[in-house]
Amino acid sequence: MLNDIYQMLDPVALAIGPFQIRWYGLAYVAGFICAAVVLLDVSRRWRVRVGEDAFFTIVICVVIGVILGGRLGYVLFYGDGYYLQHPDQILAFNKGGMSFHGGLIGVLLGGVVASKITHIPFLTLADMGAVGGAIGLFFGRCANFVNGELWGAPTDLPWGVVFGGAAGSMPRHPSQLYEALLEGVVIFCVLYALSRKNPPRPRGTFIGLFLAMYGTFRFLVEFIREPDAQLGYLWGDWLTMGQLLSVPLIIAGVALLIYAVTMKLPQEGLPDMSQKK
Repeated sequence: MLNDIYQMLDPVALAIGPFQIRWYGLAYVAGFICAAVVLLDVSRRWRVRVGEDAFFTIVICVVIGVILGGRLGYVLFYGDGYYLQHPDQILAFNKGGMSFHGGLIGVLLGGVVASKITHIPFLTLADMGAVGGAIGLFFGRCANFVNGELWGAPTDLPWGVVFGGAAGSMPRHPSQLYEALLEGVVIFCVLYALSRKNPPRPRGTFIGLFLAMYGTFRFLVEFIREPDAQLGYLWGDWLTMGQLLSVPLIIAGVALLIYAVTMKLPQEGLPDMSQKK
């Protein structure tokens, strides 16, 4: 049973004296590595030339964007004024608190910087990143489950999980695993399968699909996920911050898909400098 399995899980993967390695941190590392492997695979099949220097530039920009954007997004969207009173806690990563929506903004901004440096079109970078990014979401949601955070509403379904602590003793929806399946596995399978089509789909297709699918899945799962305690519901008893932030993603995703279908811009990589005199 999931209840028994969860009770055996420890958020700390390895502890040596005061030094700890947590599953949440390992999830970020695994996500970055897998996303990088997928990006290289997709770039090869699309014949988008990504040199060694360009690859490391992209990785550095993405890592910085995810970490800073995710943390600052949490501070702004979910802090509820706490960090205005405790500014010294804004960069306290060891105390948790990351926002996907903030991380997404950070990644996109990092992608703009990487695009300027590498001269690879931004939407091509975004498309390749979207395919691999879903894997990072999968690992992240699994880590949320291990941490016993972001749990769902009470349920009497046979797979309900007792998280204990602030979640109480009642079985709850393992909403973290629902999101791992939808945001991670489903989105990755759809985008990766589509990325194998030849010729590659127009620029903007994959990031558009990613945004639309993520926004839709997140909006729906929020109906059975408990809202953040410090915020509660924003309107009546159903609108959460996660739902509010997901609506613009759906709109942006649909707009990008329309743009991709209309413009039909090919995926492109670095210019071939050998042809220049």
